[in-house]
Amino acid sequence: MAASALFDKLDGDHDGTLDRKELKGRLSGRDWKMADPDNDVTLTKDEYLNFVEYVFKRTDRDGDGTVDARELRSANGRALLRLLQ
Repeated sequence: MAASALFDKLDGDHDGTLDRKELKGRLSGRDWKMADPDNDVTLTKDEYLNFVEYVFKRTDRDGDGTVDARELRSANGRALLRLLQ
């Protein structure tokens, strides 16, 4: 999965978590709170992947399991792109 490989790449200190610095603005403050349910100011790989899946599902408006160009142009689509860049 691309998101899992990206997590590993972003985890610069290889501690198995991502902090705000490692995520470099990929999440808004509100999104950070949703992605970090235990409020420990870091995201585990599971937390990150769960949030990517959540944003993907919000972006996939027609529920077909894919995201097309129209869906990517939405606010949710732009958030998904920020997460995965």
